[in-house]
Amino acid sequence: MALARSDADLEPNDLEPRAERPSVQHGIAREHFTLYDHGQASEVDAGVIDEDQLCVFVNGQELATIMCSPVDRQHLALGFLKLEGFIAGMDDIRALRWSQDGRCADIWLRHDIAAPARRVITSGCGGGLTFTDLAASRAPLTSTLRVTPDVIVDGMRGMQASGELYQLVRGVHTASLSDGARNVFVAQDIGRHNTLDRLCGMALEAGHDTAEHILFASGRISSEMLGKASRMGIPIVVSRTSPTSLSVRLARAWNITVIGYCRGARFRVYAAGERIRAVA
Repeated sequence: MALARSDADLEPNDLEPRAERPSVQHGIAREHFTLYDHGQASEVDAGVIDEDQLCVFVNGQELATIMCSPVDRQHLALGFLKLEGFIAGMDDIRALRWSQDGRCADIWLRHDIAAPARRVITSGCGGGLTFTDLAASRAPLTSTLRVTPDVIVDGMRGMQASGELYQLVRGVHTASLSDGARNVFVAQDIGRHNTLDRLCGMALEAGHDTAEHILFASGRISSEMLGKASRMGIPIVVSRTSPTSLSVRLARAWNITVIGYCRGARFRVYAAGERIRAVA
């Protein structure tokens, strides 16, 4: 993979479109398998969710390799850098180039970075990692956002309806960022933590502030998921499944509303329930 190892030949604000593997269409690969139905075997060619890697180089050094769905890797790379604290905004990026196969992002910043001394392998699908310290002191989030139960129920339904990859082949997580009336951004990936990086990257590139929004997610709310939501300034996090015990404790300390098991017209509020206005 031919990546620049110095910034001598990079032009300021050089942002190149990423290349995707031609065999992959919208994150779906074709595979052959044998289907057994009531004891009868048949040969089938059908779509399965694709998996590949994203290698992130920053200022000439390899920072991370992320297993992901091999589409729209630019938003994933941008969101990862933002949520890990390497950039504050698009102005911090001097140049971004991609390898020929689209698997490696070569990013040059306008400032130096220190190589992280410690990383945490997270519980996310695909073996996620984070350089941030979830145990570090963090100020409680302040927010004026208040919503009715209908906003939560309708938002989850909207997120699920927008999960095109899941409806086609399953095996993928979906997350959306909602302003309470509509899904502003929707992301899908094999890794649930990657969906948050993608949402952050979309918002970053669009210049959209993620604070005072609601995060809807198909996967469980783990500590690293809540940490990403906190860094995005999101006051309400909703999952179709369960939060972990650590994420509930962190949510109470950080004043983030955590909602789990949002299915049909029912959901459970685990922390900061004052943001949900019950119907009289």
